Amino acid sequence: MKRFIQMWRPVLVSFIALTLLCGVIYPGVVTLIAQAAFPEQASGSLIEENGRAVGSKLIGQSFTDPKYLLGRPDQDNAPSNLNPMSADEKSLVEKRVAYYHQIDPQNQQPIPMELVTASASGVDPQISVEAAKYQAARIAAERGIEKKTVEKIIDRYTTKRTAGFLGEPVVNVLQVNLALDKLKA
Repeated sequence: MKRFIQMWRPVLVSFIALTLLCGVIYPGVVTLIAQAAFPEQASGSLIEENGRAVGSKLIGQSFTDPKYLLGRPDQDNAPSNLNPMSADEKSLVEKRVAYYHQIDPQNQQPIPMELVTASASGVDPQISVEAAKYQAARIAAERGIEKKTVEKIIDRYTTKRTAGFLGEPVVNVLQVNLALDKLKA
């Protein structure tokens, strides 16, 4: 028995020490540093109203009501890894195109591709300015407000290119929808 304990003692001590180091101390230190250096991002970039979280700036929310700005399809909160040329993807895109024609039959503009194709992550919080402005007339009609008002809100929640040249301008869907809900129609 003594030999057994001598043989296994270093293993157990190492296991406990590494568990504390890698499972408690390291995550704790990283969390503290993140909270100190980037408090908003470390807390999930939550948007709060009346003292309660209504969503995150970083995770897309699912909106289907025509009075809202609609984001990318969420694939039921699962990423899409369908081949873009597959019959399944083609069928999904056709259904989504039909949906946009159903909720906005007056809009004869080409539907921006991102509105009918899911992203790899399935939770994109932003869409392009083009995709947002494509929906402005429908939102205005549904809410009984001017299209110009919707476009101003879209512009307010448009993030410009990083450093003036990296990436494309994008619109945060949740922030636009929260601002639209605050309007008196």
